[in-house]
Amino acid sequence: MSQLVKAQVNPIRIQSTAVPFMLISPDARSGGMGNLSLAMSPEANDLFGNTAKLPYLNEDRSFLINYTPWLKDLGLNDVYLASAGFYKKLDYKSSINSSLRFFSLGNIDFSDEAGNINLPSQRPSEFSYDFGYSTLLNDKISMGVTLRYIHSRLVSGSYGGLGVNYRAGNTLSGDISMFYKQNEDMHGFHAGLLLSNLGGKISYSNETKNKYFIPANLGLGIGYLSILDAENSIEFGVDVNRIMVPANPDNSNTESVNQYFSQSVVSSWFNSFNNKYGMPIGESLKASMGVEYNYTNRFFIRGGYFIDNNKNLGSMQYFTLGTSFQYQQSKFNISYLVPAGGGITRNPLSNTLRFGTIFYF
Repeated sequence: MSQLVKAQVNPIRIQSTAVPFMLISPDARSGGMGNLSLAMSPEANDLFGNTAKLPYLNEDRSFLINYTPWLKDLGLNDVYLASAGFYKKLDYKSSINSSLRFFSLGNIDFSDEAGNINLPSQRPSEFSYDFGYSTLLNDKISMGVTLRYIHSRLVSGSYGGLGVNYRAGNTLSGDISMFYKQNEDMHGFHAGLLLSNLGGKISYSNETKNKYFIPANLGLGIGYLSILDAENSIEFGVDVNRIMVPANPDNSNTESVNQYFSQSVVSSWFNSFNNKYGMPIGESLKASMGVEYNYTNRFFIRGGYFIDNNKNLGSMQYFTLGTSFQYQQSKFNISYLVPAGGGITRNPLSNTLRFGTIFYF
């Protein structure tokens, strides 16, 4: 006697994109609060996120740098994210800003189908360059717009004799951000909105039929600042982010693959909220919660918690700590990602340190 057993396996649904480094918060202040940033009180590092806050800064201009060793817990020493930025206030209500992010993926050895490492090694890298403008709309609401150029060089040359010539990918994108503050001196409630990486698809070869989406993102944040006395204050905040790209297609279904790549950029943003193309709301949200204690605007202590509810990506969760101090015209930020998990569930970002310095002029 024989039996026929059938099993139905639901395909894993994730939202993967090109240039995912654009979703990494590069600054150590945000890193100390679980990547929280959208609605917290303004700081120079907001030029990497919610640029609508920049006109509220007291300093006329500043230059800043950040450095994050990446995946150190996996023993990688040549993978890192570095960034630099500059902003300048044009008058009491407007400012301009510019920033550069550079992500090094380290040295990678390539092997043939037999597993022999006999192909030239390469050092993939990606960068983005931004230019933005921010202005006050009234005494409570401000707005920022940013134009961005993205360059992604993962591999170059021809491999496997298939006639495909791999090359660097390039595209343009933009951000729109807004910020609301309840009171003039920043105490009370704040709210932030960020639509980021709204731009074209990207291709990595002379086979231009399939172009990949970049990580368009919708972020909403709320914060509350309590001024305890003339020297002490404490601030709390929550950010919620959602990637606006369709879920990956079932590669075994040609029609599904063609349908995925044929979507226009604008339609893909809306389709990401559709259960047919996108992810369930409960699995597509990322949340950051954090707190910041401020002593005389010279010394800060921070803590935060991050959660990604996508079970197909491991439901990543972790705590962060951070601090900073200001000495004369410079501010130094540092954050630490607390180890989480164990064995195969250990967070590869454990023990990650981020460093940043702001120079005020």
